[in-house]
Amino acid sequence: MRKLVTSSLILLGASVLAYAQTQPAYNCEPVNPNATPEARALLKTICAVSGNGILSGQHNFPNHRDLDTEKVHSLTGKYPAIWGSDFGFTDGEDKDSVVHRDLMIEEARKQAKAGSIIYLCWHMMRPTEDEPGQPGASWKGSVQAHLSDDQWAELITPGTPLHTRWEKYIDTAAGYLKQLQDAHIPVLWRPMHENNGTFFWWGGRPGMGGTAQLYREVYARMVYAHHLDNLIWVWNENAGPVGEYYSFFPGQRYVDIVSYDNYGRLNDHSYYELLALAEGKPIALGEVGVPPSAEALKAEPRWAWFMVWAGDDYVNDRILPGYANPYVVNRGDRIPGN
Repeated sequence: MRKLVTSSLILLGASVLAYAQTQPAYNCEPVNPNATPEARALLKTICAVSGNGILSGQHNFPNHRDLDTEKVHSLTGKYPAIWGSDFGFTDGEDKDSVVHRDLMIEEARKQAKAGSIIYLCWHMMRPTEDEPGQPGASWKGSVQAHLSDDQWAELITPGTPLHTRWEKYIDTAAGYLKQLQDAHIPVLWRPMHENNGTFFWWGGRPGMGGTAQLYREVYARMVYAHHLDNLIWVWNENAGPVGEYYSFFPGQRYVDIVSYDNYGRLNDHSYYELLALAEGKPIALGEVGVPPSAEALKAEPRWAWFMVWAGDDYVNDRILPGYANPYVVNRGDRIPGN
């Protein structure tokens, strides 16, 4: 049996590599046919960069607004091309607080005006609890907790109490994203991130009735109910074994950009698998601990961006080699390929 599995994985890897090496031209048409002109222009920019450079990105905790972006500037003399943040989940003045979401959105406006690309995700609490949660307790007790199989079945079934409760959470975030749409600001939107992992309540459920279905539900609610047409849809995985990503993919009609998070060394199998899965759409590094090395980018040149996570563990002198690489595109730099 082990021989059979190993042989199958070898064949999968060979077919993925062959497909990725014969990729068609980039597909820069948004999956949302009603995408705003700004969203269309952003996706074209991402396509133009891919293979010609890589956009730098920096995450900022929602209640820290631009703390880490400014730290990058103080260390490197450069501003990242992408400003990232999160909708948060805690109460009070915690770094992940939801209390000041309005200030986080105001920071997004400020960053967009300065020329940054806006990139948002959400460490969302389980819909079985009310937000905001208590700092510390709500991370393990909700964001990283689990739903039972029965609760999951209820969650993905429209009209059920749990699904309706979840919709209210989505509606809250949609209201803030609408403010950015009204300001003509496009957003790289990465919902239900790292969804092959089992460490978040939404993750680790393969198959069409699993995590992929919840991603499709997010898309349907935000696009069809709220008419959020400023979003570029970024599907995101955690670094995983050969062949795993396919089990969580929601389908081409819901994804503009394919990405994964890697806090270690980049690996060829993820690069080629994601290229094959993307079918000509851009691929990106959703989260990293340090910018990829020049050597790694020579071997894997089609990553469209990297996003360094927030905090002193990541934003320190270790980022300097990445920002010294002329292949890296920062805010204000000429976009290669344009």
